[in-house]
This record gives sequence, C-alpha cells and structure tokens, in this order.
Amino acid sequence: MDTPSPLLAGTLDLLILKTLSVGALHGYAIAQNIQRLSNDALRVEEGSLYPALQRMQVKGWLASETKRSPTGRQARYYRITAAGRKQLVAEEKAFRASVSATTLVLEGIKP
Repeated sequence: MDTPSPLLAGTLDLLILKTLSVGALHGYAIAQNIQRLSNDALRVEEGSLYPALQRMQVKGWLASETKRSPTGRQARYYRITAAGRKQLVAEEKAFRASVSATTLVLEGIKP
C-alpha cells in the first residue's frame, strides 16, 4: 500500500488496548505493532500516540513503568489494567456494531 490510511475517529484507543492485551510494550513498539499487523495500512503518529497513552493512563485503563529496552535505552512500558480490559470489550463491541451498520448501508444502496 502506498499511503497509510488515516485512523478512523475513535479507533486509536481500541487499537492501543488490543495491542497491549497481549503484553506490555513501549510506545514505539505499540506504533510498530499496529503498523505491522495492519500490513502497513495504519500508521500511528507520535503526536497522537503519546497523548492517547497519557489520557488512557489517567482513566485507569493503562499502567506504566520505566524499564530498559532491548536496545539498552530507558523506555516507558505500558500495560493494560483490569479496567482497560473491560474498556477493550466495550470498545470492540461498539466498533463491530458500527462496522456492521456501515456495511448494511453500503450494501443496501445500489447505484
């Protein structure tokens, strides 16, 4: 794919929570995983990622700690909390309902 697609409004939290549901990661690794798993279709910019991580931490969905990364640098690692797992279920359900409803409209209107 030549140009990454912009993230749909409201999906960043869902993507971050889903990514962290398998284990703790630092910010750059979160962005890289989203990009890799989407076959380079989605790219999360630092200007969106770090404010979202901070906001989600304030809401209690994430916790963090500073650790040494595999490259030897200090990095903040984020992990999903119990509240974050509950939010992930709600966000995933809402997203799937939205996609389903949008699909109905797209398939129901024939040119």
